[in-house]
Amino acid sequence: MVRAALLAACATALLYSQAPPAAKPQPDVLIFTDGEKLIGQLKSAKGDSVVFKSDMAGEVTVAWSKIQELRTSHPFAVIGKNAKLVRHMDVSQVPQGNVTMTDQKIALEAAAGASRTVPVADAGFMLPAPDFEKAMTRNAGFFDDWGGAVTAGASVVHATQDASTFTGGIALVRAEPTESWLPPSTRTLLNFSVAYGKVTQPGSADIKTDIFHAGLEEDKYFSPRVFGYGQAVFDHNYAQGLDLQQMYGGGLGWTAYKTGAAELDVKAAMSYIDQSFSAGANQSLIGSTFAEIYTRKFQHGILLNEQIAVTPAWNNSRAYFGAGGISLALPVHKRLSVALAALDTFLNDPPPTFRKNSFQFTAGLTYALK
Repeated sequence: MVRAALLAACATALLYSQAPPAAKPQPDVLIFTDGEKLIGQLKSAKGDSVVFKSDMAGEVTVAWSKIQELRTSHPFAVIGKNAKLVRHMDVSQVPQGNVTMTDQKIALEAAAGASRTVPVADAGFMLPAPDFEKAMTRNAGFFDDWGGAVTAGASVVHATQDASTFTGGIALVRAEPTESWLPPSTRTLLNFSVAYGKVTQPGSADIKTDIFHAGLEEDKYFSPRVFGYGQAVFDHNYAQGLDLQQMYGGGLGWTAYKTGAAELDVKAAMSYIDQSFSAGANQSLIGSTFAEIYTRKFQHGILLNEQIAVTPAWNNSRAYFGAGGISLALPVHKRLSVALAALDTFLNDPPPTFRKNSFQFTAGLTYALK
């Protein structure tokens, strides 16, 4: 009986050892108008260009106009330039299937045998069908899709004077959906920054720097470029005698300029402001906030961020304030960057003996979350 079991086990092992290996997927083929051929995998297409990963040349971007023929062995979805998509909609009208492109026309053959043709000029995006299906049916939770950066810097000096400074910040953003081929729906912005420093010397009063800023904003898009938003902002600045400034408001925003590398948003809001000063003078204000935010990505991952905000108060013409800042992140290793930032805040009615302007320049290290 034992011998029979051993023989059965050996026969089973021999059978599996002789089973043919799983068939390797056929490669995709791209043929240029001059006859040159690339073998590899089609990654995606956007606008007038295609991203193709070649076995020999690596990942390349090719204009549709330079392609004579393109064939894939796996299905893609082609999203038209004027298509209006939202998650969980019926996507049966979106062409899907294995791709064969000739004469600047994309033919898609579905598994059921049906074929549909889309002119290259009408194709806005093309991506693998599984990725398309996953994106359209996905339910993102609140803790999903957060991105941003954490920044920190510090210095310590021990001499006749002892000095220490610390700067830190967190900037988080969550934009839904994350896919560029779907129209924006919501965006959440959360930021916090702090600058603290102290200089001590025997026989002299301590000199202190104590500044922090915290803000929360929620955007809701009515169209790809117009959005409404609500915000809450909190500021403390020891150098200006400001114990705490609370601002709550809401308004409209417009994306005036947007490309794959840059974006310019302008915003206007009505706000309620409560100011508390160290001298004991407090005031409540009704004002408007006008702001612009510009971001730009350069080559090698360099990121520029610039913003200006001005808030006049309507019930006290002297109580206006504003802020302007610019920062530059220079990548040094993977997600780690050197951060350089300058921020100027202006308060027109600080307590007596305090200056209206407060300027900060900071340098530190930034870690990108995604």
